[in-house]
Amino acid sequence: MKALIFEGPDKKSLQERDIPAVQNPTDAIVRVAKTTICGTDLHILKGDVPTCTPGRVLGHEGVGVVEQAGAGVTQFKKGDHVLISCISSCGKCEYCRRGIYSHCTTGGWILGNTIDGTQAEYVRIPHADTSLYPIPDGTDEDALVMLSDILPTGFECGVLNGRVQPGASVAIVGAGPVGLAALLTAQFYSPAELIVIDLDENRLEAAKRFGATKTVKATGEEAKRQLLQLTENKGVDTAIEAVGIPASFELCQEIVAAGGVIANIGVHGVKADLHLETLWSHNIAITTRLVDTVTTPMLLKTVRSGKIDPKKLITHRFKLDAILDAYETFSKASDTRALKVIIEVD
Repeated sequence: MKALIFEGPDKKSLQERDIPAVQNPTDAIVRVAKTTICGTDLHILKGDVPTCTPGRVLGHEGVGVVEQAGAGVTQFKKGDHVLISCISSCGKCEYCRRGIYSHCTTGGWILGNTIDGTQAEYVRIPHADTSLYPIPDGTDEDALVMLSDILPTGFECGVLNGRVQPGASVAIVGAGPVGLAALLTAQFYSPAELIVIDLDENRLEAAKRFGATKTVKATGEEAKRQLLQLTENKGVDTAIEAVGIPASFELCQEIVAAGGVIANIGVHGVKADLHLETLWSHNIAITTRLVDTVTTPMLLKTVRSGKIDPKKLITHRFKLDAILDAYETFSKASDTRALKVIIEVD
């Protein structure tokens, strides 16, 4: 089969690999129909994720068809159309019983990280019964690819952890796909202000289309100045960090209101300063999270009902044979105006 292989920092290639086989009775082999590229894949290629070693098949998102189900799989059979969760969960360990699937002792974020992932023609899914979701007939599979990761990530790590409430003010620092996913799902709770901060005019225009009440095209002190001006010098109730660099995390510290929440989504590869010398008395909370995908069933219902349309995030399409071009397009989003790319494997 064809697969995208991580060869070390800044190195990747499309290679031929053996089709994966069932290793445990709870495994399923899925023939991938569509996958995508995540900002986390770019972090891996930068060397920010040391658990992902050279030789790994990248990718942790996608939809497909079950090709083979292990003897212990009871919920799926050959031919079933499935959504692949970016998080694998056994459903039995201490963390899974607490709903913290991302820290499953035999799962978590392993696809495209510590085991081979979805940017290939086939993928092995451990704990298939609790790591796959059936795709209802008539559901748009392009939209569902967004449910593998970015939609639950934006919602759980940004909106839920950020305690977004009706009438509240929210700032999202970073208008990439996961920031826009947080923007889409924050609207479930009717905040009064949804302010998006970025330097990319195209992404800010997308944010306006997706529901931002205001946008700020600036960074650092200028972004802080404009944000405080928009909020009567109070700051925001929820500041969502959706970039993963020190500057964006520090900006969140400067714009959060007293009693507010900083909700970190970004994947950080280097240290970021925490300014307790100014924040110690501000009654704020700071949250971090790796997505648990506990909200995937609910989000699937909202997508099917038309309450949200994550398909709006898709800007480019490629065949698997052209996945290197897809990476080039996705990694140069400011030039290519890319948000999410769909990789068609069939």
